[in-house]
Amino acid sequence: MPSLIPSFLKPAPRRPSSQSGRETEPVGPATHAVDWIDERTQLSGGARWVMFRKVPKGTNWFYTLGTASMFAFLSQAVTGIFLAMYYRPDAAGGAYESVRHINDDVFLGELVHGMHRWGSSMMVILVCLHMARTFFFGAYKYPRELNWVIGVALLVLTFIMSFTGYLLPFDQRSFWATVVGNNINGTGPLVGPYLADFLMGGSEFNPATLSRFYAIHMLVVPSIIAAMIGAHLWLVVRLGTTAPPWVKPKPEDKPDREVSA
Repeated sequence: MPSLIPSFLKPAPRRPSSQSGRETEPVGPATHAVDWIDERTQLSGGARWVMFRKVPKGTNWFYTLGTASMFAFLSQAVTGIFLAMYYRPDAAGGAYESVRHINDDVFLGELVHGMHRWGSSMMVILVCLHMARTFFFGAYKYPRELNWVIGVALLVLTFIMSFTGYLLPFDQRSFWATVVGNNINGTGPLVGPYLADFLMGGSEFNPATLSRFYAIHMLVVPSIIAAMIGAHLWLVVRLGTTAPPWVKPKPEDKPDREVSA
């Protein structure tokens, strides 16, 4: 017999956790908040897909170079945001004075500036080691060719970010080193002279050069790197990692040979 109660007046079904009727241990408000968010976003499924995956035998510390490179980039981003709060890209003297103010007057400014300065060199070293590990372990082969291309692009972007950031303190060493580096870029075939003029903002160094380097270093390159790191990580999780070259796969068991009577 059909129910005479309208559907909108019927009580909502109980949640799966309450249908068993058993008492559960009390949970804190943080757990309720996480469950509430996960019920509406299903983020736990994606987290399990990323974290709980098969890892080949023979995995060692060489496989942490990619993660170390990513955390080096995150460290550069965090310290760079802090430095950008005080830095002024003014070629008339404001840039040098703002860096001096960070190192001498701002609380922990010299520490953060040192972390950013030496972290740049560390990031370049880690990315180069990671690329070398990928090459010598043969992780660039099918079906990971696209991930290798993205890695090469990230290596080039790391060099660009390091080069554009070297000018920002705007002292004698950074000024002349940038002039020499840009002159080397200008000797490249075809696009070399155009690239040098684009970076300088003209045929020679001018007040717009510092602002252009600052915009490339602070906005353009980090945004591209962040997007490409996301694509790189997705492909790593999607395709998995390769075993070291000294770990040979076990041969598959061959089926028993049929014997005729």
